[in-house]
Amino acid sequence: MDSIKVVGGAELNGIIPISGAKNATLPLMIASLLTDETLTLTNVPRLRDVAQLTQILSNHGVDYAVNGKRTGQDDLEGQTLNLTAREIVDTTAPYELVSKMRASFWVVGPLVARMHEARVSLPGGCAIGTRPVDFFIDGLAALGAQIEIEAGYVVVKAPGGLKGARVEFPRVSVGATHTIMMAATLAKGETEIVNAACEPEVVDLAKCLIAMGAKIEGAGTPTIRIQGVSRLHGAHHQVVSDRIETGTYAMAVAMTGGDVLLKGAQADLLQSALDVLRQTGAEITETTDGIRVRRNGNGIMPVDVSTEPFPGFPTDLQAQFMALMTRANGTSKINETIFENRFMHVQELARLGAHITIDGHTATVEGVSTLHGAPVMATDLRASVSLVIAGLAAEGETTVSRVYHLDRGFERLEDKLTRCGAQIERVSA
Repeated sequence: MDSIKVVGGAELNGIIPISGAKNATLPLMIASLLTDETLTLTNVPRLRDVAQLTQILSNHGVDYAVNGKRTGQDDLEGQTLNLTAREIVDTTAPYELVSKMRASFWVVGPLVARMHEARVSLPGGCAIGTRPVDFFIDGLAALGAQIEIEAGYVVVKAPGGLKGARVEFPRVSVGATHTIMMAATLAKGETEIVNAACEPEVVDLAKCLIAMGAKIEGAGTPTIRIQGVSRLHGAHHQVVSDRIETGTYAMAVAMTGGDVLLKGAQADLLQSALDVLRQTGAEITETTDGIRVRRNGNGIMPVDVSTEPFPGFPTDLQAQFMALMTRANGTSKINETIFENRFMHVQELARLGAHITIDGHTATVEGVSTLHGAPVMATDLRASVSLVIAGLAAEGETTVSRVYHLDRGFERLEDKLTRCGAQIERVSA
């Protein structure tokens, strides 16, 4: 099993290309089930989750092809993926596949929309919270689907096709918004999604669906309206840049000091996080090429944050920000409002010398002058990269094990950091 070894102390200077967003890529790939024509996605990151979802879609009959590298293309630039679901050969998503990736449950929407039936395994638990699928099921039921739970599977049938309706979520859910929006594109009549997620990844999916012939208004607001159409066609779509990767590297620079251009980053996708970084003392400049992040030798200022749905501070940057606050000149408080069990990285940061206490959903971080390298273990995707960030600023060597979590969401992280002067390498057992 691979691990990542980091020797701290080096500033980061240079250019880091920002990959396409994993959280946008996955629903975009699933949208290929809605048409028998080819959906071409560019700027697709090379990630473990993307490869896993490709396998899951293949199980349903989706053919895929990856375009070769173009002349002069940077090795760290995204790839082009062609997906063609000419014929759906199986409407069952089995447990052995769904259990490996919760997002694969989202196939239930397109399958029942196009094939009028689906049998999808319940995804089970998750290290950072239960994330129930009730909203998905209730939303499809509102669209006229007949739903039963049989032996751990959600069995959905809509013999006459789905019918437009008002779907109101009790609270914001990105996954449920993705799923119901996709399902509604082929439903008869108009669907109104109330309390919809406003995340940029939802907007990106809507843009792709519109390019495929869907009629959607309001994506990016709490109310989305979809006028169903009889069929969708193929399209070309570029995946939006990864705001979580952007924020992660910006926090790494704020932690170590230096001057880095995050090439291709879009500031409007994470303005709240950038505002918080500015309060810590980092200099953030928006350019035509991306976002430039600088921090000189001045200390890191403590800042209190609370995670919120977009446009608030993202829960997916909470662990990284906590790593940054371990070196702040004072005490900060971090309130996690989205997921339970998302402070699992605290005990690992403590191994590096961090002073953090937990009270319910709030972590109090007392900044220390020095972190010390140590062996640590990743517990989930965002926790793993927070340990890398801490290791970049720690004295001595830090070894992060179980980095298969990291490979789910960060494309060639060690290569990108090495280019900017970090002493980091992957070690295979």
